[in-house]
Amino acid sequence: MDKDKRNFLDVAESITGQAWVERMSLIQKGQAEAMVEEHGVEGHVARIIAGRGVTAAEAKTYLTPTLRDLMPDPSTFTDMDKAVARLVKAVNQNEQVAIFGDYDVDGATSSSLMARYLGGCGLKTEIYIPDRIFEGYGPNENAIAELVDNGAKLIVTVDCGSTSYDALAHAKTLGADVVVLDHHQVNTELPDVEALVNPNRHDDMSGQGHLCAAGVVFMTLVGLNRALREAGFFEDREAPNLMDWLDIVALGTVCDVVPLVGLNRAFVMRGIEVMHKQKTPGLVSLARVARQDGPAAPWHLGFLLGPRINAGGRIGDASLGAKLLTTSDVQEADTIAEKLEMLNGERQAMEATMLKQAIEEAEAEIGLGDGPSILITEKETWHAGVVGLLASRLKDRFRRPAFAISFDDRGIGSGSGRSIAGVDLGSAVRQAVDEGILVKGGGHAMAAGITIERAKLGDFRSFMESKLADDVGVERNKQMLKIDAALSARGANVGFVEQLERAGPFGAGNSQPVFAFPNHIIRFADVVGANHVRFTLGAPDGGELRGIGFRIADDALGKAILEGRGQKMHFAGTLSSDFYRGAKRVQLRLIDAAAISEKI
Repeated sequence: MDKDKRNFLDVAESITGQAWVERMSLIQKGQAEAMVEEHGVEGHVARIIAGRGVTAAEAKTYLTPTLRDLMPDPSTFTDMDKAVARLVKAVNQNEQVAIFGDYDVDGATSSSLMARYLGGCGLKTEIYIPDRIFEGYGPNENAIAELVDNGAKLIVTVDCGSTSYDALAHAKTLGADVVVLDHHQVNTELPDVEALVNPNRHDDMSGQGHLCAAGVVFMTLVGLNRALREAGFFEDREAPNLMDWLDIVALGTVCDVVPLVGLNRAFVMRGIEVMHKQKTPGLVSLARVARQDGPAAPWHLGFLLGPRINAGGRIGDASLGAKLLTTSDVQEADTIAEKLEMLNGERQAMEATMLKQAIEEAEAEIGLGDGPSILITEKETWHAGVVGLLASRLKDRFRRPAFAISFDDRGIGSGSGRSIAGVDLGSAVRQAVDEGILVKGGGHAMAAGITIERAKLGDFRSFMESKLADDVGVERNKQMLKIDAALSARGANVGFVEQLERAGPFGAGNSQPVFAFPNHIIRFADVVGANHVRFTLGAPDGGELRGIGFRIADDALGKAILEGRGQKMHFAGTLSSDFYRGAKRVQLRLIDAAAISEKI
């Protein structure tokens, strides 16, 4: 361990098995001090952003990111000018355009953005979202043929298509052009299409590989808007106001868990401002049925709105999310939102049952030792639309990459994988496809989707272990929880949390600040909801703080809290605020706890 990464509060091994270390290095501490002295940045905000690599010189821009400063010229994306030219042709010739999206939030937001813009230009559009179970991810030949039969002259794929060689070649034989707008990792071989805009293709120099598909689509619309203005298209009609759609871009960005850095931070911050103006009927309706408390915040997007849109793609009608975000009819928006709320409830019940089975299987696989580096669980009874959630839960619980696979009665499995930082799952999956182990597969470093034959399951386990075991071992040996600062319950107040929000939005690539609460006593604890633990901490100075630990009641951490009433411990977690009967209040989301060292 580095000299400037000594154990925080002397916690060498917490209840979850982690060492606590101070996030900031000595150099970063100096940068934080300079931010305070030279730029007047509040102390805790300075510590947080310095601990994430921001220098004093960058502090002002970081805290006030603007689209003007961070948005590149769309033409810097490879093939962007070709994509725009083909879309201009579609607009000028009033062609019918089909939009082929993915069944997750990023696919829904991307499809909606493209449909809104082209519809605003007077074009007839059709959004096609494949069924997760029966069609799987990405374009397929039957769907392409259906879209062409329905009159599509141009097919725009969003959040998919970069590796759909056969399906997109089929479109060409049927006389339809294709433009691909995507962000997933790709091979050097690309499909034969009019244009493929993907900041993660090997010959793209835009530097925007962190964008989700909604971000790529938005940049495409910026380029298209410019081209149509220059051509005089909007001389006798009102141009769509792209800034009014940043709430949709923000939703896709947060829910696809892309790094909240650079342009993505600006998208989310500006998008939240647009969301406050309630310009999108579908988001207003969804916030209502989700019982969103107070004005929209990034966590509402990731934990309230996103899961409900995803529920349609997981266990219901995959097109519901795109329809919700595209409609301008308030009554239709209400109807779709209610349907998504119902599906989300069904998904939660289904997930709880499946998760119990998956945990039992994983624990049996691990046994008494450390077990495999990559967990691969499977069952025929699992719903294929929920396996991604299972993989995510297993990854969090066992601190290693995890796959969950649902096999059908033909022995064909649909699975999802989730990874830990430092372990590139998408690359390994693509190699498994090249080796003939997987029927199909792709993704990015942190998440991947696969199609596999049951007979190949053993080969897949061996392949993933051989490819990733060393990387997993390195990352798991770190087992460190980085602490931003120590606080007391009294100091964790509404004003403090509002100050922290200046360093946000928080998420992937800009992690939520983690605070330690030393020597606090557990005054109350019980189990609520689906295995959550709620509790109240008391500080040595008399302050109190409400807390919640999600899905931990059966874990060592949850048991320690429930059995530790009246005991003093160190606690670590993140802070958030919510509204209760119109009043804003603060809550600690528990990540870890530790016994008090005798040295303290």
